[in-house]
Amino acid sequence: MAGQLNRRAALGLGTVVAGGAVLGAAKAAGAVGGGAEPAANAEPAATPPGVPKPALAWLDKVYRWQTALAGGTWNSYVSLTDETGVPQPAVVQDADTVVQAYSVNKLAVATALLDKVDRGLIALDQHVDVTAAIVIPDGDGIFRLDRAYPSSITVGHALAALLTISDDTAVRLCGLVVPAAELNAIMVAKGFPHTQVVPVANPNRFFLGTTTPRETHDLLRALVGGTLLSAASTDHLLSLIRSPIAFTDGIRRTMSSDERLRIGTKAGWFADGRNEAGIMFDPSGAPVLTYSFFAHGQAHPEDFGATHPAVQARAVIGRRYLDAVDRLAGISVATTRSYHAPAYRPSNGG
Repeated sequence: MAGQLNRRAALGLGTVVAGGAVLGAAKAAGAVGGGAEPAANAEPAATPPGVPKPALAWLDKVYRWQTALAGGTWNSYVSLTDETGVPQPAVVQDADTVVQAYSVNKLAVATALLDKVDRGLIALDQHVDVTAAIVIPDGDGIFRLDRAYPSSITVGHALAALLTISDDTAVRLCGLVVPAAELNAIMVAKGFPHTQVVPVANPNRFFLGTTTPRETHDLLRALVGGTLLSAASTDHLLSLIRSPIAFTDGIRRTMSSDERLRIGTKAGWFADGRNEAGIMFDPSGAPVLTYSFFAHGQAHPEDFGATHPAVQARAVIGRRYLDAVDRLAGISVATTRSYHAPAYRPSNGG
């Protein structure tokens, strides 16, 4: 608990239209489906779905298989889009429980910031000051490492650092243009009363606060549905969380570079909590599977790497889920909007 208070102090006090359907038909036999309930430590057998319910049940069995192995407490919500473009629940486990969001709530920070951009109240190219007083001396990110402050960066740079490398100082930098009270009011107005940051004495700083698995899921669905932000801001946020440098230890770990670009994800970790939420896109670019995982109480809370039990579980789930998406038929829906990430092209300098 002391570690939790320390990092909280560091962060706060110390200073598209519904996706293309995938449930309609399988591309090949052996895609996903039902079958007998497996033992907790056994992988569910893959059987053809035929109809939506077995596909949804199979996704739930994969989840139950891996979370049983990882142990601890899980609060989760996963949906898969049906042939009408409506997300159908596949995993619902205590999805309305208010949980500590940790860095997953950086999605909420970004949403509030981009909402103000959409309304012309701030601009991505306006500058914020990076001072010694605002830089968090530990935690994740690059501002504490570059030792190049005082300096000035754009709001857009702060947003990119916030969502890709999950920079903790970037939280404070975003707070300079979206104070805590305003951020919370924006999220309530958008229909997310439990996705809230925790204000502190300094109005421009806050703890990252709480959410529920369902609210984070619904925020992501609203994002790809085009109802959360403008088209330009939607594309901007998705490009950041789908970027190659976004979190790769969990859902995206055992995937090719092209496959990783088909997943927009945001992870959060602190104390014994290991969270991740995001969206999987089919090869056509349609958002078809949305996941929201919040876990705590597993062994080795001191391990913040890829070997933590909950992070290992998410890596297996991610691989199985993307394979399932690829085996299911994508059905065009008139209201579908697809988002395509640019191809991954590494550079050798020059």
